[in-house]
Amino acid sequence: MNILKDYDNKDLTLSVEGRIDTLTSQDLEKEINEELGKFDSLVIDFEKVEYISSAGLRVLIATQKKLKSTDTPMVIKNVNETINEIFRMSGFDKILKIE
Repeated sequence: MNILKDYDNKDLTLSVEGRIDTLTSQDLEKEINEELGKFDSLVIDFEKVEYISSAGLRVLIATQKKLKSTDTPMVIKNVNETINEIFRMSGFDKILKIE
């Protein structure tokens, strides 16, 4: 998995590529945690994400909870049909903001 960080003023976009699974979800969580408090909004671009496991879903929900306490918006963009189906089956499409 690769993660590209891009700041536009105080808006952070994380472009994720590859698989978010038990091994790589820790890397995603670390990248997000290192940036906490430095951005006013977070976009996670899933255009090149091939797969997400329950460990990856846990990172997303934990991040959303952290950001909600400071009213910082988080959006997941460019979700393919496979990942969208995982979000639907897990109910995360009702919890996360997905565009």
